[in-house]
Amino acid sequence: MSRIALIAQLTFHEARRRKIMWAAVLLGLAFLAIYALGLYFLRGEIITGMDQYPQGTLTAVNMLVMMALYAVNFLIIVMTVLTSVDTIAGEVASGAIHAIATKPIRRAEILLGKWLGFAVMLVLYATLMIGGVVLITRALTGYTPPNVLRGSLLMVLEGFIVLHLSLLGGTFLSTLANGVFVLGLFGVAFIGGWMEEFGSLMYNETVVNIGILSSLIMPSEAMWRWAAYLMQPPLLRTFNVSPFGSNAQPSLAMVAYTFAYLVAALAIAIRNFSRKDL
Repeated sequence: MSRIALIAQLTFHEARRRKIMWAAVLLGLAFLAIYALGLYFLRGEIITGMDQYPQGTLTAVNMLVMMALYAVNFLIIVMTVLTSVDTIAGEVASGAIHAIATKPIRRAEILLGKWLGFAVMLVLYATLMIGGVVLITRALTGYTPPNVLRGSLLMVLEGFIVLHLSLLGGTFLSTLANGVFVLGLFGVAFIGGWMEEFGSLMYNETVVNIGILSSLIMPSEAMWRWAAYLMQPPLLRTFNVSPFGSNAQPSLAMVAYTFAYLVAALAIAIRNFSRKDL
């Protein structure tokens, strides 16, 4: 375990040295600053609306928060891909992996250490961004989305899906191909999720099944839709008037499938890396 922790520390240091992590943090802070500034200048109208039209104003504020969290969700995905996409493929191509692989350490420990380092980065970044949006909204409007903790955990889980696929792709693809692989799968899940939403609204079972199939291929969008469902008030769930929310709650079976998906992706990545000719 100490060797895994050491690899995690080296992975964290490498991301910091390459300034990818700092760029993600600075841009994230810029995003939060713009969100806070806009919300600050809307504060008067929101307070007035809460007195005169409380339900409508509450709905509008929730839509604003969900819009911000929708953007944060995408930023978490991009940060995860950019920091991890080169970690295996790039180091193998450059020969840098030999500095570690020639030491008395198993390849499974190397990959698990890298996973741990990126997992810590993912959780810290998600906490900064999601927590920033929620705290800013709370401070300026007094509003907190419902089920924010459960929704946040599902957003983090979505990030882990991308991380595991990035590590898996790095064991058999080049860096560029791995980036295309991961983002392409995310795109499949994204469009499939929207098709499932429209199919549900129009009672078209075929389109709904297409969306479900895309979620089985890549369950990331299903996790976001469940997070969005939980963090909306009942009125928005019922009428589905927000483009950033969802009126459908994925089943617990999908969450179980997602955890199995994560375990399988990481296990295959460890097997591939252990057998890879360096």
